[in-house]
Amino acid sequence: MKRVLQFMMGSTFGLIISSATNALAQWGGGYGGGRGPWMMGGYGMGWFGGIFMIFFWIAVVIGIVFLIRWLVQSTRGGAGSAESALEILKRRYAKGEIDKKEFEQKKKDLL
Repeated sequence: MKRVLQFMMGSTFGLIISSATNALAQWGGGYGGGRGPWMMGGYGMGWFGGIFMIFFWIAVVIGIVFLIRWLVQSTRGGAGSAESALEILKRRYAKGEIDKKEFEQKKKDLL
């Protein structure tokens, strides 16, 4: 699971850098030479657009990481909080629900 998260973080970081460089590359150029309503050449957000794009993608990555962590913890939570079969067997033997012979046989089956 750790490798999957590392892969997702690395590929998302690459996407962020690629998007940011594309946004910054458009800043000075464009059809209007940087002066006019084309892309971000004068009437747009300028280089703030690239910064906001980086923050947006960072927020998306953080959201994905928290979603994956929540999903992993919720799937482990069902199995991790339950008693083990051996603990249940020991409790049943302590209550007297099963005898020693049955306890030893079931313990042998479990282990």
